[in-house]
Amino acid sequence: MSAANRLLLAFCAVAVAFAAVDTYVVVLALPDMMAGAGIPVEELQRAAPIVSGFLLGYVAILPLVGRIADLRGQVPVLAMSLVVFSIGSLATAISYDLPSMVAGRFLQGVGGGGLVPATMSLVAALYPVERRGLPLGIVSAVQEFGSVLGPLFGAFVLSFTTWRGIFAINLAVGALLVVAVGLVAARPEVEEVVQRPSRDHRNVLDRTIGILLLVATLVAGFLTFVEPGGLQRDLTWGRLFIPYLDGGSRWVTPVGLAAVVAFVLLVAWCWFRPRALVDLRGWLGHLLAADLLGAGLLAVLLGGIVLAFATADPEVAVFSPQGPWFLLGSAVAAVLLVLHLRRAAAPIVPRGALRPVPAWGALVVSFLVGWALIAALVDIPLFARTTTEKDSQLGAALVLLRFLAALPVGAVLGGWLLRRTNAGLLTAVGMLAASGSFLVMGQWDAHSLDGFAASVPLVVGGLGFGLALAPVNAAILASTDDDTHGLASALVVVARMVGMLVGISALTTIGLRRLYAARADDPSLGISELGILQEQAVFRGASAAAFAAAVLALAVLSRAHTRDVDTAEVLRAGG
Repeated sequence: MSAANRLLLAFCAVAVAFAAVDTYVVVLALPDMMAGAGIPVEELQRAAPIVSGFLLGYVAILPLVGRIADLRGQVPVLAMSLVVFSIGSLATAISYDLPSMVAGRFLQGVGGGGLVPATMSLVAALYPVERRGLPLGIVSAVQEFGSVLGPLFGAFVLSFTTWRGIFAINLAVGALLVVAVGLVAARPEVEEVVQRPSRDHRNVLDRTIGILLLVATLVAGFLTFVEPGGLQRDLTWGRLFIPYLDGGSRWVTPVGLAAVVAFVLLVAWCWFRPRALVDLRGWLGHLLAADLLGAGLLAVLLGGIVLAFATADPEVAVFSPQGPWFLLGSAVAAVLLVLHLRRAAAPIVPRGALRPVPAWGALVVSFLVGWALIAALVDIPLFARTTTEKDSQLGAALVLLRFLAALPVGAVLGGWLLRRTNAGLLTAVGMLAASGSFLVMGQWDAHSLDGFAASVPLVVGGLGFGLALAPVNAAILASTDDDTHGLASALVVVARMVGMLVGISALTTIGLRRLYAARADDPSLGISELGILQEQAVFRGASAAAFAAAVLALAVLSRAHTRDVDTAEVLRAGG
């Protein structure tokens, strides 16, 4: 493989890591973002769409993005995902109310989520089967490492600027990565796998006009939604920011209308001049070829699950009060999707794509991995706050850090071992280690975190989960056709995310039942004692999920031929 392809993959890994950072960056910034949207701190439930909006974009649109990567090529989808992520970052940075903030976060989720299947598919294209383990492990490691850095990055940025600065940095990094990916993809070494536009005069002129329209749209949009300042209060220039209608939105100000007109002209220019900036007609063609109706039904199915569980208060119920309606919508969409997949000429999930046992088995294993993993991410710091770190959020985070720091190490190790070990066996070993660690945590008492011994299950558990990441991805890539690798990679991520959403609600319900039963048996128990009993039940439930993942992986993923020699797939970037 050429140095240019390695550099391209490195930039993609950085992009995946940065998108993972953004997944958790709002943890500390959420109160300030609520204030920016005019939501009182005591009405935290109203801010739920800021989080669920990102998850909805990340999960619901992921299969469509993965399928487009199969049809159009990995590099164009990577570049477009970065563009959408950057636009979402800009929209979030200049948002002034909850709807605009949620829209920005949704676009960030779509762009950030699209990077993962395209990068995994890129690995499958650049490496033969027997050499995919290590690069898949590295990509998984940087993704998990980005999740570790998310809250730390947010805290660092908030130390010298407002929450808007977080998303301004996202915009800058996203734009730089778009340029970097474009420059690497245009190098002669990758000319055979990336079709470059011709460098004629019309292309330069079209691109120049397109850039000018883009700049006009961004400047007018920024001025429309930026917080009021000196320019808006100026007697002359301030007229540009006064709505034409009394009580109208910012869109009906002169600046807002200018932004709308500039955007319409930009879209029209890109439509009639494909070489300007984006080939909109080409992208529309690939959207239709990817089965837009099937993708819509799949998005409704996944979106209902996300909204049912992501907006729930696990301390009260498994899913939100509107959850049954969301799940009913998902059920209807599922029935319609099955009928559509049987009748469509070219469905979003090609017939037989997931028929091999390791293919559908990888999805179920990924679901169970997510179910167990969320217990570590949420309940380890909760246990610390209940016992030794009652007054320190930082101290509780540092306890979790022992687990999170081991996870990317395990991911790289799992990728390296995959060349020598069967995927099913390696996944089973990792999840058995995670299951045993949870069993130990299920025996923790009020003083367990005081000693060094508590670090053992945390580190072993992190290593175990890390070991399982690359083999699961490698198994489904080895068991599916080359032209469905993007879709397969997307479905693995979706399965894990859905497992995390369902798992946190189910495990918390199990813990609460244990708490209520203990309080009924012994009313003298204090809050801390009841909290410990609750977390112990959650850890034991997570142990069962991890053990189930290990057994299933050994049974079905062992059939995947992840060590067979295969010819590297050629990247497709054509229209």
